[in-house]
Amino acid sequence: MTQRPDKTNYYLDIAQTVALRGTCIRRKFGAIIVKNDSIISTGYAGAPRGRKNCCDLQYCQREKLNIPRGERYELCRSVHAEANAIIAASRENMIGSTLYLACIDYKTGELASGTSPCQMCRRMIINAGIETVVVRDTETEYRIIRTEDWIDNDDSLDGTLGY
Repeated sequence: MTQRPDKTNYYLDIAQTVALRGTCIRRKFGAIIVKNDSIISTGYAGAPRGRKNCCDLQYCQREKLNIPRGERYELCRSVHAEANAIIAASRENMIGSTLYLACIDYKTGELASGTSPCQMCRRMIINAGIETVVVRDTETEYRIIRTEDWIDNDDSLDGTLGY
């Protein structure tokens, strides 16, 4: 008999499944926003509607230019998973919510541990009114980040990189 996952891992499982729709050929991110046990929206990393995805083009511009993770996102074709989830929801519904985030390495198909929203996504998460971010590291382990910590400890000033 299969054991029922706890609620946090249940939502992270959904975020991980959403990540499979991602079209980035570096990492597939999936995000879901939940409030009062209702899924408000989902998002995955992919090119804006109507544009070709990196998986269709068979290359990543940032990878082609050897740009390290966490840098030069203006050269990335994708809208990040967190941003897509935020775009699809109203701020009213996001205030006090939780964003669940999972990442799969495109090349290995394995969960990518130690990931974190980039600085731009952090700003959007703060402005959306999202209270908590839960990031999956393994099938059962995750980190809980209070958005308030990003406000109080503004690491955008010290060069800390996300992703």
